[in-house]
Amino acid sequence: METSLGGGEFAPARTYLDTSRCGLLPRRTVAAVTALAEAVAAGTAGGSGSFEAVDGARRGFARVAGVSPDRVAVGGSVAVHVGLVAHSLPPGAEVLFVEGDFGSLITPFTVRGDLKARFVPLEDLADAVRPGTALVAFSSVQSADGRVADLAAVREAAAAHGARTLLDATQSAGWLPLDAGAYDYTVTAGFKFLMCPRGASFLTVTEEAQESLVPIHAGWFAAADLDDPYGPAARLADTARRFDEPPAFLSYHGAEQSLALLGEIGVDAVHAHATALAARFREGLVRLGHSPVPGTSAVVGVPGLGARRPELAEAGVVVSARAGNLRAAFHLYNSAADVDRALDALS
Repeated sequence: METSLGGGEFAPARTYLDTSRCGLLPRRTVAAVTALAEAVAAGTAGGSGSFEAVDGARRGFARVAGVSPDRVAVGGSVAVHVGLVAHSLPPGAEVLFVEGDFGSLITPFTVRGDLKARFVPLEDLADAVRPGTALVAFSSVQSADGRVADLAAVREAAAAHGARTLLDATQSAGWLPLDAGAYDYTVTAGFKFLMCPRGASFLTVTEEAQESLVPIHAGWFAAADLDDPYGPAARLADTARRFDEPPAFLSYHGAEQSLALLGEIGVDAVHAHATALAARFREGLVRLGHSPVPGTSAVVGVPGLGARRPELAEAGVVVSARAGNLRAAFHLYNSAADVDRALDALS
């Protein structure tokens, strides 16, 4: 029977199929966070954390995203990254969204009140791009049910109409190969399939798109010269670091380790492993008379079955209920035995 890819890095107490909500932390990540916390408590950390660890996490995400570290900004949440992009748009600009996409990708635009927000079904997204569209903001994988966007079609449509693209890779980065350089912006929360502590998130920006972004939350860490923290920065960093939020060091000490582990295993290996488990789960659901959302996603949504989440929890199987769907997400630390336990609980 297929085993996990995690080796001795993970020790879940239950059958954990809820990475779409929160990923499990590897042992090395827990050790790094604990070591920093103890050093800060003892006054031996030389401050609250290490900038080298932050840049290690930046490099680790850059490897996952297929871009140079100079194109990666760090922060604390997707909503803050999206807010930076939303602030850059001129009044009246049209932003195209997917109906029912995650709120952190949408609300920073709609709260402005002077942008045109247009919503279409996921399957119509590419066809809905038009000459007046300034930005297409969409998730690679839908949080509610695991559907995967037609990424190539959306990119082609945006390019044909002069629209920029903002991809939220939160539900895919870590199991689905990512080419962040193919989008003007990507945003990714680290606490799901990247298995980072919450408080680590990543923004990628192409060189051309950087010109229109104003680093509205620039602090000392965004300056070109980190040796002089007083007064206004004489010059901001020439890289995407000028869009950094001041980092949450505990989160980033852990993120460096989680992303290193993911780099050792490889996203391609995780993709093959996780999607095979998801396919096994879909096949089992059909045998039980259920109708899961079709596709090859590592995230499986089962319409109308969300109410059975508490029942599965009692059986020791952790899943989510989203928009009426039962949602199971498979990752490198899962195995075929996990799939079979979930199916047994549902039968």
